[in-house]
Amino acid sequence: MLHFDVVSAQNLLTEWGKAMQTIDTIAQLTLTTPAMMFPAISLLLLAYTNRYLTLSDRIRSLFENYRSQPDKLVLLQIDSLRARLKLIRLMQVSGVTSLLLSVSVMFFLYIGLTTLAHIIFGIALLLMMFSLILSVQELHVSNEALNILLSDIETHQTPQSTTASTKGK
Repeated sequence: MLHFDVVSAQNLLTEWGKAMQTIDTIAQLTLTTPAMMFPAISLLLLAYTNRYLTLSDRIRSLFENYRSQPDKLVLLQIDSLRARLKLIRLMQVSGVTSLLLSVSVMFFLYIGLTTLAHIIFGIALLLMMFSLILSVQELHVSNEALNILLSDIETHQTPQSTTASTKGK
């Protein structure tokens, strides 16, 4: 049988209240909270832009090479290149939208609409996570494209080049 002590129950409730206040203090959204996302988002957008520029240069190079000398290997890469372009575009859009929402959160906090600010900040965080997930997916598609090239190298390898490469090891 449990012994119920009123003083112990009051102490427990007091400690519970302190814990809830601590959690509430930690969960408070201030003007600086969304502002802390700016450097991260800026660096991600820079990385995404670099990926896009590298990919666009690669596509232009493949186009010129294909016009002068058609190759089935280029045709095999087209689906991968299109998928990567789509993923990078979605990464950029979700990152920029996350940044815009973070700025709007600061405005809503400034004018006192804290509940709306909390909701929008949650959406901004979800968009940032979505952008990062897309980034991982784009890396996967990129690796698959590289595997196409590696497979082509392996199929064109002659037995003499295999013997020569094992002797050098």
